[in-house]
Amino acid sequence: MVLTEAQNLLKDTARDFIQSKAPVAALRQLREYYKDLPEGSCNAAAIELGYSQELWEQMSELGWAGIVIPEAYGGLEFGYQGLGVVLEECGRTLAASPLFATVALGAGCIQEIGSDEQKQTLLPKVAEGRTTLALALEEHPRHTPTRIATCAEATDDGYTLKGFKTFVLDGHCADQLVVVARTSGGIEESEGISLFLVDANAPGVRRSRTAMLDSRNVARIVFDNVRLKSEALIGMEGQGYPALETVLDRARILLAAEMLGGVQECFERTIEYLKEREQFGTKIGSFQALQHRAAKMLTEVELSQAAVMAALSALDENSSNARLLASLVKARLNDTFELITNEAVQMHGGMGVTDELDIGLFLKRARVTMQILGDSSYHRDRYASLSGY
Repeated sequence: MVLTEAQNLLKDTARDFIQSKAPVAALRQLREYYKDLPEGSCNAAAIELGYSQELWEQMSELGWAGIVIPEAYGGLEFGYQGLGVVLEECGRTLAASPLFATVALGAGCIQEIGSDEQKQTLLPKVAEGRTTLALALEEHPRHTPTRIATCAEATDDGYTLKGFKTFVLDGHCADQLVVVARTSGGIEESEGISLFLVDANAPGVRRSRTAMLDSRNVARIVFDNVRLKSEALIGMEGQGYPALETVLDRARILLAAEMLGGVQECFERTIEYLKEREQFGTKIGSFQALQHRAAKMLTEVELSQAAVMAALSALDENSSNARLLASLVKARLNDTFELITNEAVQMHGGMGVTDELDIGLFLKRARVTMQILGDSSYHRDRYASLSGY
């Protein structure tokens, strides 16, 4: 579980680029911009991106949008460890971009079970950064990927899509939506779930933006009798869940890699603060109680690093343990990100809860990412079920 020379080079390049082009200050600028927006400014035709278009174009020029896309479709086919180290560096500065939603989720579904025509049409555009995607999955407050009520009713020439989705990452500005809908079966069943490619600006699609605690964006999307051609179906009708689960597991591991970046940044900033802050005429880093807490933090950071590396390696090796590792690593990073951000705020004292200090921004990001694609309770239960308990 050691990065290759090429992967280390990519990591160094990503760090230099992100630190210079997308520091935490860039997120602050976006956040201030949102505060000035008038109420109700969520028209689907003119919704703000929620990220810098210039930054996204530069990321795409570096090849990041095509890291895991096969060379046959214009990508680099560099592997999930490559995308993981890029997302890790993004996590260090809370860099906002459609990289995760477009590549890990949306393009992941097309890549997994899309037709050759769908792949030929979409994946090269994704790899070049010309098309963004979003996965419209969630319908409930908690992650429940099989509880799908949105339905796609068959018609003579395709389907009619009815229902709504919530918490759609970057769904407010995506060009295309991968919509999870039910074509048969009960609301809790994995059988009967299908995936559809939907133009985000098609008649009957209504999107509204929600600015989250971490200043990032999600969307609530209503599908009001949206007419779809039969070519919109991704894969086989009613058999989309196995592929969806595979994509979700990859995305969980990649999200954990981003969370790891935030964990490391918070830990390093806190240790530096302990070395500099004086109280009672001495550096607070010399206090034994704080040293014990810092040692506990270091242990959790190291374990999280090992878990992320193991999970990313499992993806590139197409290991049968990938599903187990996906739940293991997401639960661990949920817990570690919560612990490290809590401790960072505490150890920074009164400054830790002020808006002027970046630590609070990492704490907010932690609280949101802990819920994306499943919280710790969900993944502990899933890990037990996958293990036969």
